[in-house]
Amino acid sequence: MMFIFISIYGIVDGLFVSNFVGKTSFAALNLIMPLLMIIGALGFMLSTGGSAIIAKTLGEGKKDLAQKYFSMLVFVTFIGGMFFMILGQVFLRDVAILLGAKGNMLTECIKYGEICLCSMPFFMLQSLFQELFITAEKPKLGLMLTLLSGCTNMVLDALFIVGFEWGIQGAAAATALSETMGGIIPIIYFVRKNDSLLRIRKTRIYWHILGKACTNGCSEFIGSISSSIVTVFFNIQLLRLAGENGVAAYGVLMYVSMIFIGIFFGYTMGVAPIISFNYGAQNHRELQNLFKKSEFLMITIGAAMTVTGLVFARPLAMIFVSYDQDLLNMAASALRIYSVSFLLSGFNIFGSSLFTALNNGVISAVISFMRTLVFECGSVLILPIFFGLKGVWCSVIVAELAALTI
Repeated sequence: MMFIFISIYGIVDGLFVSNFVGKTSFAALNLIMPLLMIIGALGFMLSTGGSAIIAKTLGEGKKDLAQKYFSMLVFVTFIGGMFFMILGQVFLRDVAILLGAKGNMLTECIKYGEICLCSMPFFMLQSLFQELFITAEKPKLGLMLTLLSGCTNMVLDALFIVGFEWGIQGAAAATALSETMGGIIPIIYFVRKNDSLLRIRKTRIYWHILGKACTNGCSEFIGSISSSIVTVFFNIQLLRLAGENGVAAYGVLMYVSMIFIGIFFGYTMGVAPIISFNYGAQNHRELQNLFKKSEFLMITIGAAMTVTGLVFARPLAMIFVSYDQDLLNMAASALRIYSVSFLLSGFNIFGSSLFTALNNGVISAVISFMRTLVFECGSVLILPIFFGLKGVWCSVIVAELAALTI
């Protein structure tokens, strides 16, 4: 539920920008988003890789050591966030141009990126704490914080974009403020004495554990970066084949799929610490039980999502682009094709996460790398040669099928 709600309030930016600022700003937001996601991937890597280690250590009965590992990851994430925030500001314009932005779209990309980069350290911490609240046995508290941050983002979007008419800068400011809140409040909670399994305390750099967390979480890191690189390739192909409308239509796909895929990611994030704990406790019977139930859930939920996407493609597209009939038709047609991929993506996402939870980052990374960077990039580059614009929309289905085989 935490992950789904994060997806919802992430969508609100696109919703307000598209309907109240315009499709050029909407396209610009989608064009620059991969850069922000690539930079923020560090927090996602340390959260999944570190959570598996901390949960396994707790399962082994070493609570004191688990708290030291936890504290180290918090400090490293914040310092890493500061470094990448500065780096991103320096190269923002060059990267936006490299991604294909020019004219008004370039100006809008820079406006959005400059503000969002300011909250990058807190965005990384927010990603870290989302997973570690579950490990600390406080998932409800994590959900409440996510709801608070999400509602803040939604209210500020309405205030800044509709009320103050700040345009795309209003969307960026709303996102930055909500991310800052989502990063600071958990620090206050974990620094103070609390009744969870974890607390921020005096620690040091455990290089072997930090390396293990990075290795273990590299599949999620690779997956996050690869997804962003895939988005770049999609945007390049769509700019060539359909122009600004193509990028905007792909933005609709991404925002709708954020909810659907968010269910898969949310479940795998929720179940991963349980798998890691039972792995540390050598409870193999429960591990088998979790595996079978998870397989069943991924398949049945994926089927339900595909049916939903096929039936409600046009109404879902209308939420974002009802003001432009050509764009609406393109987005609805693309969503019907794209929805078939949901049949397979849940199983693939869980497969990668499972090996991370079992502290086997290598296999997890191979699955994630092949699924996104190799298969999706390969598909989006090759299929349009034979099938044009439809080849772009079909590329994810082909990639998920290939990943399922792996």
